[in-house]
Amino acid sequence: MSAAFISPARLAELCKAAPNIDLIDVRTPAEFNELHVQFARNVPLDQLDPAALIQTQRDPTSPLYFICRTGSRARQACEKLKKAGFSNAINIEGGTVACDQVGLAMVRGKKTIALERQVRIAAGSLVLLGVVLAWFVHPAFTALSAFVGAGLIFSGVTDTCGMGLLLARMPWNRNASESIGSGSCKNPAASG
Repeated sequence: MSAAFISPARLAELCKAAPNIDLIDVRTPAEFNELHVQFARNVPLDQLDPAALIQTQRDPTSPLYFICRTGSRARQACEKLKKAGFSNAINIEGGTVACDQVGLAMVRGKKTIALERQVRIAAGSLVLLGVVLAWFVHPAFTALSAFVGAGLIFSGVTDTCGMGLLLARMPWNRNASESIGSGSCKNPAASG
């Protein structure tokens, strides 16, 4: 099941023609608050309920546009919606990074550590911990490193990341103010 894609440049064109585009950013609230397309609204992937999203959609015949940092989580969101029977889910090619590069109006906030970097830090730390414990405590601790390695292989093969989903739920990836954004590109140039 492959998701439909459009380029950030095409998104900008569509926004000028139809200002009620529903753009949903599926990153964590902390990532969203760091940098997001001005008219995006935040619905984290781990909280995405396709049925509820479809019911609250402004116009049931309009497409829902999904975005994340580079496109992987947005593709997963599109696939979730397609499995729920909604066939008009569209992934923004290249994600927020590409939208920023083509000059779409962006909101910039406090810098955070991207979820992908958090996964690399956590996985590397667990592997190192497993090796150190195996060396100094007991050889059975190599199982920790093996478990993390197997998880990384599974993540690469399936393009899903259990550690990423777990880290997305951590308090530092959630903000008390959890900005949700407008979800509409009505007059984005006016404040950008």
